[in-house]
Amino acid sequence: MADKDEAEMMERSTEEEQEAGLEWLLRKDSFESTPVPMDTNVSRLFSSPVDSFYSNTFTRERIFKAASSGDAAQLHCLLDFLRLKKKTLTSPEFIDETNGKTALLKALLNLKDGKNDVVEVLLDIAEKMGDLEKLINASYCDPYYNGQTALHVAIERRSFEHVKLLVQKGADVQAKANGKFFQRKAELGFYFGELPLSLAACTNQPDIVSFLIENPHRRTDLTDKDSQGNTVLHTLVIIADDEIANTEIISEMYDHILIHHNKIDRTVQLEEIENNQGLTPLKLAAKLGKLELFKHMLHREFMDEETRPLSRKFTEWVYGPVHSSLYDLTSIDTNEKNSVLEIIVFGSETPGYQQFCPRLYDTHEGLNTYPITTSQMNRPEMLQIEPLQSLLLNKWDRFASKLFLMNFLVYLIYLIIFTMVTFSRKDGQPPFPIDNIPMDYLRCVGELISVLGAVRILYKTIMLFHKNPPNFKALFIDGFSEILFFLQALLLLTCAVLYFCGRREYVGLLVLSLALAWINVLYYLRGSKQLGIYSVMMQRMILRDLLHFLCVYAVLLFGFSAAIVALMYDSPQDQNKQTDNSPPRGRSFGPEVFKCEKPSYNDIRFTTLELFKFTIGMGDLEFTDQVQYRTVFYILLITYIMLTYILMLNMLIALMGNTVERISTQSENIWNLQRAFTILDMERSLPRWLRKKLLSRMSKIICSRNETDKQRQFFRVVEMNWRRWRSDLGVTQEEEPKYGHMAPPSLNIHSRTGWNLGHLMERIRSRRRLLQPPSNA
Repeated sequence: MADKDEAEMMERSTEEEQEAGLEWLLRKDSFESTPVPMDTNVSRLFSSPVDSFYSNTFTRERIFKAASSGDAAQLHCLLDFLRLKKKTLTSPEFIDETNGKTALLKALLNLKDGKNDVVEVLLDIAEKMGDLEKLINASYCDPYYNGQTALHVAIERRSFEHVKLLVQKGADVQAKANGKFFQRKAELGFYFGELPLSLAACTNQPDIVSFLIENPHRRTDLTDKDSQGNTVLHTLVIIADDEIANTEIISEMYDHILIHHNKIDRTVQLEEIENNQGLTPLKLAAKLGKLELFKHMLHREFMDEETRPLSRKFTEWVYGPVHSSLYDLTSIDTNEKNSVLEIIVFGSETPGYQQFCPRLYDTHEGLNTYPITTSQMNRPEMLQIEPLQSLLLNKWDRFASKLFLMNFLVYLIYLIIFTMVTFSRKDGQPPFPIDNIPMDYLRCVGELISVLGAVRILYKTIMLFHKNPPNFKALFIDGFSEILFFLQALLLLTCAVLYFCGRREYVGLLVLSLALAWINVLYYLRGSKQLGIYSVMMQRMILRDLLHFLCVYAVLLFGFSAAIVALMYDSPQDQNKQTDNSPPRGRSFGPEVFKCEKPSYNDIRFTTLELFKFTIGMGDLEFTDQVQYRTVFYILLITYIMLTYILMLNMLIALMGNTVERISTQSENIWNLQRAFTILDMERSLPRWLRKKLLSRMSKIICSRNETDKQRQFFRVVEMNWRRWRSDLGVTQEEEPKYGHMAPPSLNIHSRTGWNLGHLMERIRSRRRLLQPPSNA
């Protein structure tokens, strides 16, 4: 019996050792997979020896319980206890060792109707103990909520009164919550820019935003950045989407912050601050495809005289439905590095994450969460926004269309030379010597031109791939012309290598390159609107409908081919013929005898080809007799014909027709994007001095300078809007009796606001007076 008890004790101790040995591994996995809750009211099952010793005094659990319940009476005599023990509320005994949470954070996390009497009690005790600033600015220290302070929690709980109280008591308005929960690409979390101001802005609390900017205690720095270099404006761009409610809230908050910053500091342009990726808020909106917010930023127009310099659009004159506007080209045109046009045309970010934005709307139902996703298909639509549309059209009309036509003619001449070289190639073992005849010299010159052209095409496509790496999703918008050009050049250069190595296989690569060269003529269809839209539809149907059809069809073709080949067997006559020493039968051509054999279904290649012929209606109905189960063979063949020839082909035709109807409007936008790609690509190829010369000759661009002699360019756009008639422009209209027409509204902005456009507009009006014919009256 004793031996049995001893054995049980040894077995129990062994199990305990094994559990203790694996405890660290289990604890690590649990910590990495599930974040520690920010706050919990569940009591611990076991108390530490310190808690048991002070069971009748103030412990951390007792203070946290009072903070969560909001019962300030439970903290009676806490100040005396702290003085007696020479402790503070930030002592280790009163802080949660798992995440660094203090009693103040616990109280703010448990507000009831925006109130908790324990908060004032804790602040009063900390102030009397000389530990007020440390308690207010104490933050979480765990990886998920690291850096979150009481001010962050008060803002998230939408408690304006507690925010004012904390700031008055010395809260750090620049504290950064940079835990995993607050990172941009967190699976579960909310990115708000780490700073308290960004959190208030992203959760739609304009009163708190105004207080943090203008309070007399500690004003927040609007130019401060988070760990990713994003300011509050960058953060608003990131959380925006194309929903109507979200766009309205984010746009109002964006303008609200700009106006407040303009009142405080006019020397720093908040919208020109770049993040770690070198992107301003406008460029970030373009890169992330924030269509509605991007449109608002470009069309922002303030009527108030003090805030008009913040506008990116100035209404020049209005007559009925006709509006003439000046758009600010700062960060938009290609004369600046990493411009908005280049970001949109050469590719935007494809977001692969979803973010949850709690409390973006102030509702009475409680927490309002919804996923925010950004569209990667907004690039064509973004180019339809003014002034981008008119700017690209102006570039096309002034120089790009001429260069495009010139490039097309040069490529056509190159293609004709390449075709003639291919037709006049020599037969035999390469490389071939050059004969002393004119035609052979011309052939060699043509071959040299073809190879040099391939080198240029290969270099150009590699540079394009380096600047804008191709991916499958981008093919639906950008097309695959560059990939075909790359394959054409690569095949021709490989053909040249095989030619000089003496390989006759160079002919196969040569003809493939020639076929691709003629297919690439379709690239130049984008110069015409009708043909360009037709080309876009072809690309969309190839990449979507036809590709899906081929994937399913390949499975059916190979499966039925393998099944039919498995039914075949070699006939006894064929086996006897193989053992017979007599010469095979066949047509005789002189002394040699050839054997003429017809392929049969026991060859997988022949079977696949014959089944493919059945798909396009060209199959041979003379079935083979070398089949074990003829009924099964007929069933397989008829089933294959029904699935492919009858069902799949007709389904493909129907899908293509549906695609044409569905993407007719979208195809036009994609064509505009592809043409914009061509415009900017040709503009890049021009010398810098020529680009500046072309830009200076653009009559629709107007320049102005501010007090710091910084140039600001505007682009004039005349729009026709039948839904918007003449309205108050925010300036005084003055009629000129001499000419009998309304003068364009003055954009004169006082010098104290930073920009002075009065001289510019006066020059515009004087030029119109010169162009206006004098009245006969």
